[in-house]
Amino acid sequence: MFTGVYTALATPMQPSGEIDYAALERLLQAQLKAGVHGIVLLGTTAETPTLSAQEKQELLKFCTARLAGKVKIIIGTGANATSAAVENTRAAQAFHPDGVLVVTPYYNKPNPSGLIAHYQQVAALGTPVVLYHIPGRTGLKVPAAVFEKLLAQVPQIAAVKESDYDMAHVTDMAVKYKKRINYLCGNDDLFPMYLAVGASGIISAAANVFAPAFVKIYNLFKEGKTAESFSVFASIYPLIKACYAETNPTCIKYMLSKIGFGSEAVRLPLGEISTEHKAQIDALLRQVPGEFMIQG
Repeated sequence: MFTGVYTALATPMQPSGEIDYAALERLLQAQLKAGVHGIVLLGTTAETPTLSAQEKQELLKFCTARLAGKVKIIIGTGANATSAAVENTRAAQAFHPDGVLVVTPYYNKPNPSGLIAHYQQVAALGTPVVLYHIPGRTGLKVPAAVFEKLLAQVPQIAAVKESDYDMAHVTDMAVKYKKRINYLCGNDDLFPMYLAVGASGIISAAANVFAPAFVKIYNLFKEGKTAESFSVFASIYPLIKACYAETNPTCIKYMLSKIGFGSEAVRLPLGEISTEHKAQIDALLRQVPGEFMIQG
């Protein structure tokens, strides 16, 4: 169901902090031109926690009108209150997404029975669920035994976006559940390794800038051209690392600003990246082949 390259879309903003819809239009068209297989709206990269309910609705209306029928659409609806996650999912369903991205509840770190009930209530609404596992942000690493219960008791979970850096866990999941779920890489810097253990694709923040490269990496790998695929990955690897020199999406939005897709503005509590990181990114951008970056 969920295969290929999905861009976790950023929200271009004007220097004042207002959403820059002209830049957003260009970004959407550039993503489609790059050949991505899907778009994730209202994920972490979109700075969703800083968007008002009205802004979220306007963004979804704007983006889905331009994407529907062209690529798959996943909408982030997770929250650390189950009632809020259910409400978000109901609101998202008005835009007919192919799936909803539901992060494991953060900060309150639910116990196994609570976690399963959380996903059961969201899944009961009927839209396929992409479970988002990112222990580094949520503080919750789901044990293997709990994952097994989740996937057994919540059949609507169609995919897992995995952002754990524990490759033993990643390999165990990929091997055990290959026939049950689409296993999606959530770590841009480990994309080839995830593909090697059978991942069906990636949800990528760096693809905001480097979508053509990520699509090429994926397509070459699927064609059996693994050496060529890794060569493309290696050529952009320094910039992938630079995307996360500071908290996502600050560096990505700086890169987008350098290639004509809005300003570098982010909303507090995120702030402007350091002068040192800007200089590093500027130097790296001058070295990367233009064919690997989106074009305006």
